[in-house]
Amino acid sequence: MTDRLQQQIVFLLEIDKLKQIVRQTYLLDETRKENDAEHSWHFAMFALILAEYAPEPVDILKVIKMALVHDLVEIDAGDTFLYDEAGNANKAEREAKAADRIFALLPQEQGVEMRALWEEFEAKETPDAKFAGAIDRFQPFLHNCNTQGRAWQEHGITADRVLQSNSHISIGAPDLWNRVQELVDEMVSEGYIDAGK
Repeated sequence: MTDRLQQQIVFLLEIDKLKQIVRQTYLLDETRKENDAEHSWHFAMFALILAEYAPEPVDILKVIKMALVHDLVEIDAGDTFLYDEAGNANKAEREAKAADRIFALLPQEQGVEMRALWEEFEAKETPDAKFAGAIDRFQPFLHNCNTQGRAWQEHGITADRVLQSNSHISIGAPDLWNRVQELVDEMVSEGYIDAGK
């Protein structure tokens, strides 16, 4: 076996750990919470199916690559709940350290490519990253709406916080943002979440 293949295999086996990182989002049948690997797959499928809602042309293959790579750092850094202010305070530092280790497992040029995809996703500056960021938020948002806001209720999350924390969907996928606002209004009117301030 070549050193290159050995490095690739080590990386591929290492990222199996993503299946053990549990998120706060419930599966639609509410039997358990999803893991990061399931989220990444679903995010990729959302991007593929909803690509027409990107406000600018996007490279959908690149967006799918971002979906597959974006949470790998959580193997070391853990999943930080969107609404956890304390956890988000040092999230960037924890994730950068994780990226240093995880992407270095690959042969150099592959590691550089994966790291660049992750950094582009995190920066949310390119059309691809803006759309990817919108879809990354839209997927768990829909899960919450279709589980009557269960995770939001468990953490006391109000509608105003949902809208504030997901507002960049309005940049990466404005048509989807319109749907987000409609669904939040429905969640409030049905009594699943409080309106907030």
